[in-house]
Amino acid sequence: MLDDLDLQNMTIAVDDAGIATLTLNRPAKRNALDAASVRELIAVFTALPRAGVRACILRAEGPHFCAGLDLVEHYHADRSPADFMHLCLDWHEAFNKMEYGGVPIIAVLKGAVVGGGLELASAAHIRVADEGTYFGLPEGQRGLFTGGGATIRVAGLIGKARMIDMMLTGRLYRGAEAVEVGLTQYLVPDAEAKSRELATAAAANLPLTNFAICSGISHFQNMGALDASYAEAVLAGVVNTQPAARERLDAFARGMARKVKPEDRD
Repeated sequence: MLDDLDLQNMTIAVDDAGIATLTLNRPAKRNALDAASVRELIAVFTALPRAGVRACILRAEGPHFCAGLDLVEHYHADRSPADFMHLCLDWHEAFNKMEYGGVPIIAVLKGAVVGGGLELASAAHIRVADEGTYFGLPEGQRGLFTGGGATIRVAGLIGKARMIDMMLTGRLYRGAEAVEVGLTQYLVPDAEAKSRELATAAAANLPLTNFAICSGISHFQNMGALDASYAEAVLAGVVNTQPAARERLDAFARGMARKVKPEDRD
C-alpha cells in the first residue's frame, strides 16, 4: 500500500520493526508545504494505519523542519477566498488523519518550526526538539491568519494568551522555554536518536492500545465530561480485554513482567 504512493515532496520507508520514517524533502524551500505536499500528507496518513505500521517518525531533510505554508506558491496562485478555504480544509484533513489515525507519530524538530510547520508538528503525538529549534507563528506579520488548526492544537498546547502573543508580536520560543510552555516534550542534543528511541518504545506496545491512546484521548477532549467518561469506559472495555493484553497480564501475574522504576524513563 505504501509502495503504491506517488510521493514527490517526501519519502517514506518502513523498517523490520514496523516503524515508518516519513521525511519531508523540500530543503531548498525550508520544507514549506505547498498544495501538492499537503495532498501527499493526506495520502500517507490515510495509508499508514492500514499498512500495519506500528509507529511513525516524522523528520525533514536540511536544517529546518518546516517553514509552514509555501508563501511563494500562495502569492503566485492568487487564490480566491473559496480556493484558499478548500486548501485549508486539505490541511485539516491531513492533520486530523495524523492526530486521530491511531499510529503514534514522533516529530523530529530542528531549525524553523513556524506557521504551518508548527501546525504540522502539533498534530504529532510526541515532539522532540534539538537546541537549535525555534517555534513561531508569524502570520500576523505576513498579513495572514492560521488555517491549518493552530487555533485548535497550538492553543491547546500553550494556551490562548501565549498563542495570541506569538501571532501579534512574532514572539519565538526555543530551548527550555519551549518545553516549559508545552511546544515540545523533549529537548535533546540528538533529536533523531531520541525520536528513534521513543518510536521503538511505542512500537513495542499492542497496536490496539496505541490506537486507543493516539485517537481516543483526542476524541474525549472534544466531548463534554459525561460523554467522555462513557466513551472512555467503552474503549477501555474493548482494549483491556483483548487477548494479547491477557498474555501481558499473565506475565505480570507470574512476576515476569518488568516493573516500572523511575530510572526506566527520562
